Amino acid sequence: MATSIYKKLVSLSNVFYNEGLEKATVRDLTGAMESLHQSLKLDKNNINARNLLGLIYYETGEVVAALSEWVISKNLKPDDNIADEYMDMVRNSPSKLEDINQTIKKFNIALNYCRQDSLDLAVIQLKKVLSFNSGFIKAHLLLALLYLQAGNWDRAKVEAKKVLKLDTGNTLARRYLKEADSMLLPGESGKLVSDIAATGNDDIIRYNSGNEMIIQPLKKSALTRTGSIWGIVLGIVLGIAASCFLILPQRIESITAGNKEKIAKISEESDSKSARIVELEQKIASMDKKMNELQSQVDSYEGVDSTSASMNSLMKAVDCYEKDSSDIEGIAEALGNVDLEVIGDSTSPEFMALYDTLMSKVGPQLATSYYNTGYDAYKAKKYDEAIANLSKAYQYDNTNVNTLYYLANSYYENKEYDKAKEKYDAVITEFPNTKTASAAETKLAEINNSGN
Repeated sequence: MATSIYKKLVSLSNVFYNEGLEKATVRDLTGAMESLHQSLKLDKNNINARNLLGLIYYETGEVVAALSEWVISKNLKPDDNIADEYMDMVRNSPSKLEDINQTIKKFNIALNYCRQDSLDLAVIQLKKVLSFNSGFIKAHLLLALLYLQAGNWDRAKVEAKKVLKLDTGNTLARRYLKEADSMLLPGESGKLVSDIAATGNDDIIRYNSGNEMIIQPLKKSALTRTGSIWGIVLGIVLGIAASCFLILPQRIESITAGNKEKIAKISEESDSKSARIVELEQKIASMDKKMNELQSQVDSYEGVDSTSASMNSLMKAVDCYEKDSSDIEGIAEALGNVDLEVIGDSTSPEFMALYDTLMSKVGPQLATSYYNTGYDAYKAKKYDEAIANLSKAYQYDNTNVNTLYYLANSYYENKEYDKAKEKYDAVITEFPNTKTASAAETKLAEINNSGN
């Protein structure tokens, strides 16, 4: 029973697919989409219907929707699927991808201008959209609607006809075309231009101007021979009026062209700034994401041991550096719990990479700050304070022999002879053939001779 129902559903799905295919061949794309959607409702695995629906989306300028259908088709049937060729056709053309990106971006900008009631700017953007993709039906329809709103019936009619040329079954385009036709001849009770032209009325004059048919009522002269003087006067008045009407439109057109040029320039600058803002927002989002990922890693180990405390401190220092790279005191305070000697080899490679990166930025400044503080404490015979600060200074900059030598002296004066011997050995090993190394050898011999 279940198998029989399934076969009926598959068969009915194929019927709708064939119906959609027939409609697509006569460019009734709207009807074809409706039939194909119905086919996929009955059988989502109908690969032919899904691929054809993607082609129709692509033809109407909706490339993202087309790619979505082809990706689903590829997942349902990985092998021997023509959807591969369709997707390669898009992916293997960088210029095509750039056009698609610009089309989507500028169409969204046009929509935002419409919401802001900036209809002139929206028209400019839609023209740019259609320069990238002349088959984008939604852009044609929106442009026709804006022309209707502005009273440009002829242009609205042209856009509606372009849509019907692409999609003969588009009811919205037919509605716009009917609206434009009805407004082209106000007072004629909604008759179309073709209807008036076909009446053969002798009271009108018909002639073509370019692609447009001009219809004018035939004006009968009221002048008689006895009124010839008035006729001459009327001719002079009409001549003056005609001159005004010839000059004024040119002036208006000049002003309008200048305004359009300014609007286009403002639009380009706005696009550039918008793109820059988006780029910066993406960078910020990327940095926030990395910070959150690192913070999540740290939080998962928080409170376990000294390594967790060091990781937390390192994250705080990075955050402080990003907020104000010159805040050396704040960075130093945040790094207070980071002691590489204590945590040893228990740190991850990512931790050390982040630590080394930070040290390359602020290490020398931190080392100098801690060295000055430690050296002052050493001179003041505050050896515990000197040891703490000089240890930090050497951690941040292990190339300063004076830091290591005074650290050893601080341990020596604090009677921590084992630590002092260790540091004097480090001076001799890491800075051989220096005066400081000779002084360290003397100190080391003094400790050994004293039996400590």
